[in-house]
Amino acid sequence: MAKYKMHVLICGGTGCKSSNSSDIVENFQKILAEKNLQDEVQVIKTGCFGFCEKGPIVKIMPDNTFYTQVKPEDVRNIVEEHIIKGRKVPGLLYVNPENKEHVSDSKHMGFYKKQLRIALRNCGFINPENIEEYIARDGYQALASVLEQNDPEATIELIKKSGLRGRGGAGFPTGMKWSLCRPNKADQKYMICNADEGDPGAFMDRSILEGDPHSIIEAMAIGGFCIDATKGLVYIRAEYPLAIHRLQVAIEQAREYGLLGKDIMGSGFDFDIELRYGAGAFVCGEETALIHSMEGKRGEPTFKPPFPAVEGYLGKPSNVNNVETLANIPVIINKGWEWFSSIGTEKSKGTKVFALAGQINNVGLIEVPMGTTLREVIYEIGGGIKGGKKFKAVQTGGPSGGCLTEKFLDTPIDYENLVAAGSMMGSGGMIVMDETSCMVSVAKFYLDFTVEESCGKCSPCRIGNKRLCEILDKITKGNGTMQDLDELKNLAKVIKDTALCGLGQTSPNPVLSTIDNFWDEYVAHVVDKKCPAGQCKALKQYVIDPEKCKGCTACARNCPVNAIHGTVKNPHEIDQSACIKCGTCYEKCKFNAISIK
Repeated sequence: MAKYKMHVLICGGTGCKSSNSSDIVENFQKILAEKNLQDEVQVIKTGCFGFCEKGPIVKIMPDNTFYTQVKPEDVRNIVEEHIIKGRKVPGLLYVNPENKEHVSDSKHMGFYKKQLRIALRNCGFINPENIEEYIARDGYQALASVLEQNDPEATIELIKKSGLRGRGGAGFPTGMKWSLCRPNKADQKYMICNADEGDPGAFMDRSILEGDPHSIIEAMAIGGFCIDATKGLVYIRAEYPLAIHRLQVAIEQAREYGLLGKDIMGSGFDFDIELRYGAGAFVCGEETALIHSMEGKRGEPTFKPPFPAVEGYLGKPSNVNNVETLANIPVIINKGWEWFSSIGTEKSKGTKVFALAGQINNVGLIEVPMGTTLREVIYEIGGGIKGGKKFKAVQTGGPSGGCLTEKFLDTPIDYENLVAAGSMMGSGGMIVMDETSCMVSVAKFYLDFTVEESCGKCSPCRIGNKRLCEILDKITKGNGTMQDLDELKNLAKVIKDTALCGLGQTSPNPVLSTIDNFWDEYVAHVVDKKCPAGQCKALKQYVIDPEKCKGCTACARNCPVNAIHGTVKNPHEIDQSACIKCGTCYEKCKFNAISIK
């Protein structure tokens, strides 16, 4: 096996692949071969580095040089300047926005400084399609330790002591979940991985599967041993082709190395994994709906009890954990429960992965210790609001969460604090909004999503959310009344109390949180018939300033409904009753004479 002097790590996650990172890989291989360096420099396609805003990313090791926004045509310059001559390429280095200095090492970038990568520990460091690279970073050591100890109860107790809670949204203690399943006797049990990630703007689980699939395989085998299950099932979206491919490759490699299948490591323990594909239904993130979908039935939730630990897949005891939860298991076993529980807050241990998106400078995938504040995430890791605009709100928890305002920026992020603030952790979506966001429209966006994704089994969710959405639509069109606002609040509370599953019970959260924190904005839509953020099309009013208007007629000539009148070289006027709010006049005016009110 060749001993390489240098390694070129190239992001091969979905985001960077869509920005031609595969072409970057090919160019490196081609040019290195041209320079006869293919035996000295290894090119590795990794998983996501996290800093999606600056992708595609190329990292040169061992000097840890971090190149950002690399294009295929930049490769020759990197090879000739950096790899051959030892000179970094300044134009591709990250620029510190504060002092405008080039930063070559990711450890000194604000985006990474406060992060602690546990679940993401291998993403961006290894080739996810090479089991030996995973093994070189302590891979399968935890499984070997657990099988050698041969004490499932002790392993479950270790997970309990660590304080690990489910990262899929509910935050149920993982060790307790395993302990509830273990005593139940059956001829077959199932260890299930929930990889059905459907929150808008969320890509945590997908990135882990794309960048470190073996960690999930190892954790599922450990969980299977602990609950006495010999079969593992991964329920994954068919919309995730790259994650599916890398998981399939990893499963085959694990079987080849004797880490899946019969008599793993000579321990007498049998365990294997199969994939089950979902069609992209958000409700199938709920464990009973997920199980029904895997059985070939409609993806609908059922009342609990019985819980899946007693009666799950095919009526057999089953344990369901999400991807991020499982990614923590091998590290906890390798480093000890004391190490893991020393990170985070009293009731929320360890770290949490977030997909940071929206009107933020540093969009990407981050992992921070529980207890990190929203302010630290948004302004230090996220680099603040785009375009220097004012922060307005952050939505945590996806469609099930709520919008938190500036007064919550110093709130430490953990399960209890977010719920107390009117939101929730959820699976880890975090969408930042600036002053141009209309919070009524934001609530409507999430309700639209929930209505679309509802399985329709229970009336509160099927009918109630549809009525909520209709009221919000009425308000954003300027037809709302104060009575509508009262009905909005009352109906939201009823749905929250009566819906069958977590999707329905949490679906009113965006409505209730925006009403609590942005009541004046709702009133403005209803009473003043204005959208303070200027986003609701029906409430926009385009007005021509006669002092600025030169009478050039550009607005009148381009108006599709002839709503603008006036003569050449004289101020024009917009007929508000005829205006369709298309904004064409605003775009065509060269004298800034048209404003939006």
